[in-house]
Amino acid sequence: MEGFEALGEESRGDPRGAVVGVSEPMQHENRSRSRREWPQHTVRDRVGERGARDSLDQAETVSETVLPLAIRSTGLLKWPGSASFHRTCPKEFRLPLRVLVTDGEQRSALGVTRSLGRAGHEVLVCSYQARPLAGAPRFARGAARSPNPRTEPEAFAGAVRRLAMAWRADVLIPVTDQSYLAVLGSREPFGDVKIPGPDLPTFRQVSDKASLLTAAERVGIAVPRQWVVSDPNAPPPADLCYPLAVKPARSVVDGGRFVATYARDVKELGRRLALFPSAAFPLLLQQRIAGPGTGVFLLIWNGRTVAAFAHRRLREFPPSGGTSTYCTSVPLPDQLRSRSERLLQSFGWQGVAMVEYKVDSRTGQPFLMEVNGRFWGSLQLAIDAGVDFPRLLVDAACGRPAPHPPEYRVGVRMRSWWSDVDHLIARLRWSLEDLGLPHPPPGRWAALLDFLQWRPGQRDDVLRLNDPRPFLRESAAWVRHRLLSGEGP
Repeated sequence: MEGFEALGEESRGDPRGAVVGVSEPMQHENRSRSRREWPQHTVRDRVGERGARDSLDQAETVSETVLPLAIRSTGLLKWPGSASFHRTCPKEFRLPLRVLVTDGEQRSALGVTRSLGRAGHEVLVCSYQARPLAGAPRFARGAARSPNPRTEPEAFAGAVRRLAMAWRADVLIPVTDQSYLAVLGSREPFGDVKIPGPDLPTFRQVSDKASLLTAAERVGIAVPRQWVVSDPNAPPPADLCYPLAVKPARSVVDGGRFVATYARDVKELGRRLALFPSAAFPLLLQQRIAGPGTGVFLLIWNGRTVAAFAHRRLREFPPSGGTSTYCTSVPLPDQLRSRSERLLQSFGWQGVAMVEYKVDSRTGQPFLMEVNGRFWGSLQLAIDAGVDFPRLLVDAACGRPAPHPPEYRVGVRMRSWWSDVDHLIARLRWSLEDLGLPHPPPGRWAALLDFLQWRPGQRDDVLRLNDPRPFLRESAAWVRHRLLSGEGP
């Protein structure tokens, strides 16, 4: 199929001209059997002689490698590709649904795939990487390689649309900001494929940090002091208060992704500003809040909160502030929840979102940092604690929202092993000044002992004994990237 290539090291040729790929065990069998050699009685037993013939003809028009995916369907109802199934069963009540998940290289995509696979849905994963993390679990029915949404957004959107149509997907779940922008901004319609989330203008509004912080003040949420730098050649404002966080108003601009950095004085600020290309402007210079990060996670559908969850970051990478490597579930204060709900509802939000705060260690005041309008890296913690956001989102999108938000367990801890190793290496290798930490953390030996300590309720977000392949794949990728390439953290 145009726009995709089969996954795995055996892939050959131009990625634009290859066919839809399937998960690796299926690929191995595909190479040794032609389409006509597949056991057609498997389909006949499920949908009858005529349904089997119709299904095989439909599969042939999609691609040769989609057929094993169809034959290996769970068969809980009629085979989902059969004409009788689609004619007699309303789309909102089909089980299993076919769900296409993008950005399979992300940990959040792995959490979505495992969640929906356990719920009985058929999940196909696509990624620009040849061996994506979410393509490895036993819950992924198939996998395909797509263009990179960051560098080729239009090609990505077109390829995902063709895959969704060919695979007859019921639901499409973009996982990253880049994928959401590419899919929602696509010129080509996705037909009746459900994309559970906000529309493009709403997503852009929430992703714009300047407009977001303005809206937050209107609903009573504290925000850090900030200054806007619109011109890369203009001198910084004179009334700045150091230390500062330097961040773009939008995380994704013209296919590039920019992350926050920090400055302790005017000289360091000048160096930091010079590192940003002109496309990243305007920049926000934001008062740096020293304290733990707290995330409020919400699923809002048709103006109602379907699910809510909260966690606290215990370690991050980079250590100065980044993705969570070790976190724990915490109670969600009513006031913080209600203000976060009002903030999202002020935009007319629909779907999942992470509202990120920093809690000032001196005053205990939470300050809004940003809102991520898609699934987040620590998604597995919420699922393990009892809030299955992916399943709840798909249910809500198909007209079956949960009657009330589920309760969750407090004190569940989750570690992202290799990201936490990166955190430890950085703490041992670099000085506190090089790391740019806002206040003196524990020393190197204390950091090592804390890393080695196991606590009750602690789990790994990737490693699962009943599904070890994703961790093995992640470990191999970490070794290749960190050791064989000679790169430091």
